[in-house]
Amino acid sequence: MKRKQTGINPDLEAAISKLLAEVMADPEASLTDKSKIIDRALKLEAIRLKASDAEWGSGFMNDDEDDDS
Repeated sequence: MKRKQTGINPDLEAAISKLLAEVMADPEASLTDKSKIIDRALKLEAIRLKASDAEWGSGFMNDDEDDDS
C-alpha cells in the first residue's frame, strides 16, 4: 500500500497564493473579500508551521505523575 504524503498539497498552496494576488490586485474587491482571502492564507501558513515543527504536539506525550500533588 502506498503511504500518504505528509505536508500541504502544493496545488492548494498555489491556488491560495494565486487567489490572494488576484483579489488584492482587484480594485472592485471589497474589504470583506480581501479579508477572507488573507485569513485563508494566514491559516495555511499556520498549518505549514505546525507541520514543519517536529516538536509541535509533543507535550501531549509527556506523562508527568508529579502534577497530582
